[in-house]
Amino acid sequence: MAQQSSLDDDAQRLAELGYKQELSRTWSGFSNFAISFSIISILAGCFTTFGQAWNNGGPLAISVGWPLISAFILIIGFCMSELVSAYPTAGGIYWWAAKLGRPVHGWFTGWLNLIGLIAVTASVDYGCATFLNITIGRFSDSWAQGDALKQTFLLFAVVLVLHALINIFSHRLISVLQNISVWWHVFGAAVVVLILIFGPSSHQSVGFLFETFNNSGFGDGNGGATFWLYVLPLGFLLTQYTITGFDACAHVSEETHGAATSAAKGLWRSIFYSAIGGWILLLAFLFAATNVDAVNKEFGFVGAIFTSSLTPGLATVIFGISTIGQFFCGMSCVTSMSRMTYAFSRDGAVPGWRLWSKVDKNRTPVNAIIAGCAVALLITLPALYAPPGSATPVAFLAVVSIAVIGLYLAFLIPIWLRLRMGAAFQPGPWTLGGKYKVLGWIAVIEIVIISIYFILPISPAGVPGNADFTWTSVNYAPLAVGAVLIGIALWWTVSARHWFTGPRRNVDEVPADEPVA
Repeated sequence: MAQQSSLDDDAQRLAELGYKQELSRTWSGFSNFAISFSIISILAGCFTTFGQAWNNGGPLAISVGWPLISAFILIIGFCMSELVSAYPTAGGIYWWAAKLGRPVHGWFTGWLNLIGLIAVTASVDYGCATFLNITIGRFSDSWAQGDALKQTFLLFAVVLVLHALINIFSHRLISVLQNISVWWHVFGAAVVVLILIFGPSSHQSVGFLFETFNNSGFGDGNGGATFWLYVLPLGFLLTQYTITGFDACAHVSEETHGAATSAAKGLWRSIFYSAIGGWILLLAFLFAATNVDAVNKEFGFVGAIFTSSLTPGLATVIFGISTIGQFFCGMSCVTSMSRMTYAFSRDGAVPGWRLWSKVDKNRTPVNAIIAGCAVALLITLPALYAPPGSATPVAFLAVVSIAVIGLYLAFLIPIWLRLRMGAAFQPGPWTLGGKYKVLGWIAVIEIVIISIYFILPISPAGVPGNADFTWTSVNYAPLAVGAVLIGIALWWTVSARHWFTGPRRNVDEVPADEPVA
């Protein structure tokens, strides 16, 4: 009876927001937390973008940079928790912006959020394919000697297809798989840390945690203004990318019991616990990095730490744990992305919206799943090419930057609108109270700063006019994000402003005393 009452309350609240209960509301509060915790995935971001921090700042960018940036992200999370508590809909961020502002705010927020989620899916699955390629190579010499870029892209396509199929045909198992993913990340990370404590014959000293490296090619060494104001902040991409995608708690709120409270708690808790777990994991990496030259030789690739300090068997175990964790992460990304695609299409914003807003007999947005995965594959095609002498395609870091910029700009708009609304805002059961002003402005300023940094060149060879300039080294994030923003603005000016009115009600008004079945 209590569960039925919760369902009635959730459906009632959703009807008040203008929507019918079309998705199946079967997720628990823990499952809601689990999807964001899985998307953040310390077994994904900490592994795949470790080199970004190692090369741009070194151990300091990790040991100090991680908790510092995590604190800012937690503040962003608090601001978003208040919003999801007030408006627990699958559209999430887009709906908040349209409600707190005007249709134009919802338009820009929705597209930035959707593009960011697609880019996150692409980057996570590409990272998973990279580690899967390495793991297979440790069992097969012939595979290890193959063309790594082509093999990785092929595996990337396979992983994307598998994630689409799981989300389409395992709709009843998705929330269960999210729960399993949480425990895989907890116990898997614990096993990795224990291996790195007891496996190596020696460890770095505590002083190593505060050393600085500059392998970026920018500036003169690891000192001076260029290092502190440009190179080191580029290393913060590790933290900012890893701890993202937590808006998933909002996107699955229409499938969650007691969403106004559980989604809000799930959102900030997923950030908090990931920040702690990720820091412990990264510190274990640094203490085990006794062969600095070996790591530098592989452009800061975290795998060099394992292969240079552990036995082959233990290194393979770590690669396997991370690969499976990243697979879970990508599965969750597809779930979140498809719900956003469904919700934004439901309001007529996406071309062909009738197709993408359909749900099948199992109440699953199948077409949205397929479309999102197809676009994720297309935007990662440049990863088939890498700069000369590098095994890591700059395209991967560019997709990572697109994900970070798209998602965080989408977060910024409703947070700013909530600040502008002030006391007129009607909070849900989870609220910041008077603290919203200070926390909101901190969140807005941090997002603006990181968005600027992540459109800047990642490599000197990517700077136009440089003697070593090559297009394969260009960070195409500003080109992609800029083109998208211009496209969205033109589309709005020429067409959408005449017909897009924001969220569309698809449910009749429900009297306050009449519960929704």
